[in-house]
Amino acid sequence: MTLFWIVAGAGALIVAALLALALLRGQRETGPAEAYDLQIYRDQLKEIERDAARGVIGSEEAERLKTEVSRRILAADAKIHDTEGETARGRGPATAMAVLIALALLGGGFGLYSTLGAPGYGDLGLQDRIASARELRANRPSQEEVEAQLPASPPVNAPEDYMTLVERLRGAVQERPDDIQGHMLLARSEAALGNYPAAYAAQRRLIELKGESATAKDYADLADMLVLAAGGYVSPEAEQVLDEIMARDPANGVARYYGGLMMAQTGRPDSAFRIWDQLLRNSAPDDPWVPPIREQIGELAMAAGKTDYQLPAGAAPRGPGLAGPSAADVEATADMTDAERQDMIQGMVDRLGERLATEGGSPQEWAQLLGALGVLGETERAGAIWAEAQTVFAGQPDMLDIVRAGARQAGVAE
Repeated sequence: MTLFWIVAGAGALIVAALLALALLRGQRETGPAEAYDLQIYRDQLKEIERDAARGVIGSEEAERLKTEVSRRILAADAKIHDTEGETARGRGPATAMAVLIALALLGGGFGLYSTLGAPGYGDLGLQDRIASARELRANRPSQEEVEAQLPASPPVNAPEDYMTLVERLRGAVQERPDDIQGHMLLARSEAALGNYPAAYAAQRRLIELKGESATAKDYADLADMLVLAAGGYVSPEAEQVLDEIMARDPANGVARYYGGLMMAQTGRPDSAFRIWDQLLRNSAPDDPWVPPIREQIGELAMAAGKTDYQLPAGAAPRGPGLAGPSAADVEATADMTDAERQDMIQGMVDRLGERLATEGGSPQEWAQLLGALGVLGETERAGAIWAEAQTVFAGQPDMLDIVRAGARQAGVAE
């Protein structure tokens, strides 16, 4: 860092010196123009004397010419002295300006770097930053280390009868350590009390008891408890749980939200922005991760270099009647003429179908589209979309079941 300041200071001094020198050299290095005139007049006097000696001109003419040239010499010499005086007088403002320029370059440069720069840090190229983020992610503190550094939780403010029930539940789980229902209730109760370490301990045991039947939601609840216990920090242990969720449900919102948060915490705002931006555009307005994403994604976009990022007006809605026409919407047009009803329905269906084909959407939206096509009698088109949906949601049985409900309504699924 010392070398940086030496080089930066020397560079600023050199630039300031060059600018100051240009100001102080206000006159021409070769002298004023009158100096050339003075030399010419002197040469003319010598030429007149030579011509008079050779008899080319008469003595009277020679004296007249010498008098005229001498007059011009005196005038030129007077102008030279006046110019030197003006130059001397003009050096004062030039010197002051040179000092101001030097101070502006040195002081302004230091102030600007102190505001925008990062004193103490060397320059990092893209590959170096990625390597640094990878190292940070690999060596970040564990769940236990972070929890040990957090302040003690405030006393639980809960009704006495509720606390009595929780105490009884704790005792029952100790007596029956293999009771799945007991651990499920205990994990939820501890989380409701804000006792997250005890909550995720019970949730871990619940997952162990369930074995292969543990669902993505079970792991998502565990990840939530781990992150909350660490004060919002995504630990290596929480990351392992996120991997388990994604293996079971790649579209899981909890895993994607915490995955983006982890990337932001480990020096990869670019990856975090991509994850959150896609999640935000594919989420319902009432999804729990939408408010925190909308609150933070603007700053995250700046850190990722997305200076022109525009926050979406709203997340992609889900649920009947929000994203597109449902069967109930179609039936509600009974008061219209056949032509009006057909045009309106067809326009809604076409717009929804085009958006799902180009941007994708939630399984509820696919189901709504299929149901509307069934009401319109476009079973062939509904069958093609149902076949496409089975490819889109392959490996995601829960989502596919939602779409299947719409396909059944359209009469294109079993």
